[in-house]
Amino acid sequence: MTYDLLIGQKSYSSWSLRGWLCFAPFDIPVTLHMAEIYGDTFLDTVATFGGNATVPAARTPEGGLLTDSIAIAWHLAEAFPDRGLLPTDPILRAEAQSIIAEMHSGFVDLRANCQVNLRTAWEGFEPSDSVLADCARAEEIWARALDRSGGPFLYGAFTLADAFYAPLATRFLTYGLPMTETSLAYARAITTHPAFLEWRRDGLRETQEIARYDKTPLKRIPFPTFD
Repeated sequence: MTYDLLIGQKSYSSWSLRGWLCFAPFDIPVTLHMAEIYGDTFLDTVATFGGNATVPAARTPEGGLLTDSIAIAWHLAEAFPDRGLLPTDPILRAEAQSIIAEMHSGFVDLRANCQVNLRTAWEGFEPSDSVLADCARAEEIWARALDRSGGPFLYGAFTLADAFYAPLATRFLTYGLPMTETSLAYARAITTHPAFLEWRRDGLRETQEIARYDKTPLKRIPFPTFD
């Protein structure tokens, strides 16, 4: 039985990336549908799907509607308890759910000033104090989890926590934000995961560039890749 997932353009829609990473790494069957963010037909496409003005949105095989990424995550963790979407240890599971919720509602300045663009990186970005504070909080979360798990992901194997923090990790890389070696290793693990690579590869095939994601006068440099 297959889910349906409505997403935006893969190079730009960080929330859609989270939605995809709730499915693909766990081998949960899903069919993708596209709504062009900032396009004239976006709201109509979302409404036709059954969503509520945002992506991602998902339909369950039974016809249930999930209109937010965190709803998608909680539903799938409940529907597939044997797929490792969340840690099995109850204390770690509670922690993972808490940091997912913090990602869902927090890091406002970092997200607002460093929009995701998986086509490029930028040289010359100067983060504000509020952006740096968000960076420090993310690194605190990552360091605590990775020190305990040993990596490469927050709870050892890839979980929903990594799905939610993946777009944040790309921001560190593409805006040249200061980061520890631990954070760099984590960002590398995220951006070399097969599901992320597939998503970015598909995004590069999309022909449309969205002007509001252009950070000129910053200089474009290649998106960071690792061997």
